[in-house]
Amino acid sequence: MFFSYFIRKEKNMNHVKQLVHAEKVYQMGLTGKNVRIALLDTGAYRHPDIRSNVIYFKDYVNNRKESYDDNGHGTHILGILCGNGSASDGRIMGMAPKAEVMVFKILDNEGNGKTSDALDALDWILENHKRYNLKLLNFSMGYVPYANQVIQQKLLEKLDLLWEDGVTIVTAAGNNGPERNSITVPGISRNVITVGSSEESKYTTKLLSGYSGRGPTSCCIVKPEVLAPGTDVLSTSNRGVMYEKKSGTSMSAPIVTGALALAYEKYPKLTPVVAKLLLYDSVDRIKNNQNPSWGILNVDKLIEML
Repeated sequence: MFFSYFIRKEKNMNHVKQLVHAEKVYQMGLTGKNVRIALLDTGAYRHPDIRSNVIYFKDYVNNRKESYDDNGHGTHILGILCGNGSASDGRIMGMAPKAEVMVFKILDNEGNGKTSDALDALDWILENHKRYNLKLLNFSMGYVPYANQVIQQKLLEKLDLLWEDGVTIVTAAGNNGPERNSITVPGISRNVITVGSSEESKYTTKLLSGYSGRGPTSCCIVKPEVLAPGTDVLSTSNRGVMYEKKSGTSMSAPIVTGALALAYEKYPKLTPVVAKLLLYDSVDRIKNNQNPSWGILNVDKLIEML
């Protein structure tokens, strides 16, 4: 009864998929199979919905060998990205339920971390992504403006190298909006796909109305490029066989990453530049300028273009 209440009352992934028009893609049988994704976050709790999807785990915070998540943020994102819905009879299933994820824990139990750990994780990915056939990287975190500028620049340079070497990078726009120029690093980079929230509510937990970071950047680049749901999204919890809701652009980013995993499954030779162009051509345009972007993710249109 506890689970049915949550599934009925909260915005589960079935509702999210309706909002981003992801219906025909699943009728086609696309699941993200054989697509590998890197996730830099707080780790991965062994929730039954995501246990089989996590094929690699590396802990830069506590150097533990087994997969774990002492914060919950990473586990929630994994459920959105690739949860198979086994603990909810398929009612809470992620965007790409058969995608494989390599998890790099760079944030601690408070959600904080050292940029040097992020750099080390990116170095590992740069060296090994071809060996493991990694196609996507989900970066649902951001750095505050006053963080060390030199280190932030190094982070952006490594992401540029990954992008140029064939890894499509999806980042969150951050929750410092709604003012202009409020996108966090690395979302300001030209060579990433930055995702903002398409819906914001004054009733959302822990976040005020209008939280999604927005551009333009200092280089006058439109950011975020794509919008997706991010408010009160129900996904996997790090507290047993449970689900919980979270809000933020961190939740929006894996919706886009999961959609791109479906695209990579259909067309494995997809490149980062082409993936970005396809998103530009397939989003649903919005008529107001409250959150300047290309538009809202439309998964069926994205896949139809391949």
